Amino acid sequence: MADNKAKSTKPANKTPPKSPSDPAKERAAKRLSYDSNSSHEGAMAGEISALEEAFRKFAIHGDTRATGKEMHGKNWSKLCKDCHVIDGKNVTITDVDIVFSKIKGKSSRTITFEQFKEALQELSKKRFKDKSDEEAVQEIHKLIEGKVPIISGVTKAISSPTVSRLTDTTKFTGSHKERFDPSGKGKGKAGREDLVDSSGYVSGYKHAGTYDHKVQGSK
Repeated sequence: MADNKAKSTKPANKTPPKSPSDPAKERAAKRLSYDSNSSHEGAMAGEISALEEAFRKFAIHGDTRATGKEMHGKNWSKLCKDCHVIDGKNVTITDVDIVFSKIKGKSSRTITFEQFKEALQELSKKRFKDKSDEEAVQEIHKLIEGKVPIISGVTKAISSPTVSRLTDTTKFTGSHKERFDPSGKGKGKAGREDLVDSSGYVSGYKHAGTYDHKVQGSK
């Protein structure tokens, strides 16, 4: 009997039962959490310096598979040329290639942003010889900050009397003249084919469609 009483005196579970979860609330909570994380990551991404932003733009130039985290030697040379790090006197293309080979790893073909800054520090000593090491680094950074790759090789339209004469519709004669209206706009099919006029008016009549207006005005 004593054992039965001891067993019956176990503390009851006072934890309230869980209410059924609301799927809409759970989705809203997850979305808020995701938005918070995304905004935090966006803020972190927005904190990159102007120098690193220029590095990324040059790193992905001409390479659709590039991530912007590493830069090839070709793009490094272009950056130094476009940003006037190469001045032809203190710093030449040869100096740029030597520094790149020195900074990158032995088995690597690219440099990271940190190695990029090391390379600039090496070149700054040659580019700005009359300044202290710290000032030289600042000056070479200014040459690059905010810069983007220069797109070269774009074909420009050539303006010449011959081209102008060939494209001036006011000087066209014969059947070619009939293909354009006085403003120079093409007439399309009407300028290439003889379309039958079924309006009932003779060809060249200038007052077509004004009969009804005249009759109504006279009443």
